[in-house]
Amino acid sequence: MNKTYISDAGRFEGQDVTVNGWLYNKRSSGKLWFLLVRDGTGLIQAVVSKADVPEESFAACERATQESSLSVSGRIAPDKRAPGGYELQVKSVVLHQTALDYPITPKEHGTPFLMDNRHLWLRSSRQTAILRIRHEIIRAIRDFFDSNGFTLVDAPVFTPAACEGTTTLFETQYFDEKAFLTQSGQLYMEAAAMALGKVYCFGPTFRAEKSKTRRHLTEFWMVEPEVAYADLDDDMALAENFLSAVVGRVLETRKEELKTLERDTAPLEKITPPFPRISYDEAAKMLKEKGVAFEYGTDLGGTDETVISEAFEKPVMVHRYPAEVKAFYMKNDPSDPSKALCVDVLAPEGIGEVIGGGQREDDLETLLAKIKKHGLPEQAFDWYLDLRKYGSVPHSGFGLGIERTVGWICGLPHVRETIPFPRMLNRLKP
Repeated sequence: MNKTYISDAGRFEGQDVTVNGWLYNKRSSGKLWFLLVRDGTGLIQAVVSKADVPEESFAACERATQESSLSVSGRIAPDKRAPGGYELQVKSVVLHQTALDYPITPKEHGTPFLMDNRHLWLRSSRQTAILRIRHEIIRAIRDFFDSNGFTLVDAPVFTPAACEGTTTLFETQYFDEKAFLTQSGQLYMEAAAMALGKVYCFGPTFRAEKSKTRRHLTEFWMVEPEVAYADLDDDMALAENFLSAVVGRVLETRKEELKTLERDTAPLEKITPPFPRISYDEAAKMLKEKGVAFEYGTDLGGTDETVISEAFEKPVMVHRYPAEVKAFYMKNDPSDPSKALCVDVLAPEGIGEVIGGGQREDDLETLLAKIKKHGLPEQAFDWYLDLRKYGSVPHSGFGLGIERTVGWICGLPHVRETIPFPRMLNRLKP
């Protein structure tokens, strides 16, 4: 008898197959059992008639509990009412292990309880839908860059210095010296771009932010492209084409998962280039007109980003922030040195920043002065300064946070559901 995954059931219509999985739910109608079985690829209703199966198979249905592991064998038959459009007319049931007192029942559970049982919560239809969409987003990201001439370059996790700022570093002992968990692979991508032209890295990053907001994790994943001979305008064009491609891919391939999440896809269908672009000064003016208590010259906070993004149907690009609030590697605007050639992409629907990037400082003396001004250890950046000594060119890039992007596309209220095992201020387990 053929073994099949539930997602492939349609290929075996009218044939006998075996499905290996877990019991998601069941109900009885006298001499019939209706087993809802999941196998990780989907759900299928298995109809068990007492007249059609051995006595031990029917008894196994009685004993089977939520999340018990089992194998069901029978004939695949079309049924428009059933999940996936097919049902299994069962001929035998083998119960492998009976799950006793499964903690996550169909009743309502509080978030702390579900987070404590995250390893089991992942089995729910909502969580599997989110993880499939996350997978599709990551696949779309790789496909976009791979098909546009970028080379994947892996950045190290252990680093000798800060990229975004020293206050959010996780410090660790590296043999006889100190090291830090990476905040970003950007500096290494700048080196790689000078060798390969167009590159990107994709991996985990770490921020020791003591934040309890719905947007922050201490460990999250970022994709970071970097392009030689690219200015800020090139960077913004790349960002909008990239983000549009990712959203479009999910809309095309993950309709069922979005439906499971009850996601209104109408706002996502508007995500096409070009995106609106406003300067930091225009954003500050907008906040003032809306009565937001915003101090000009400071970075945009979460509330500020929400207010601005809600004024647009598409992601909005806010560019040219005050240089004082941006990282040392950002190039100053030659036409107004008080501003940095940077951009943040704020997603609509109150999500806030999903992309941050800009043009990098390519002049050796200017970069060295900025490192000193920020009080950073020059020795840790000697290799980075070499990039400005040997064939320096204008170059730009950005970073996109996977979890915020997943949260936006899925329509999730909190970032904790966007990653299989979230790490937050008070969450290190499971």
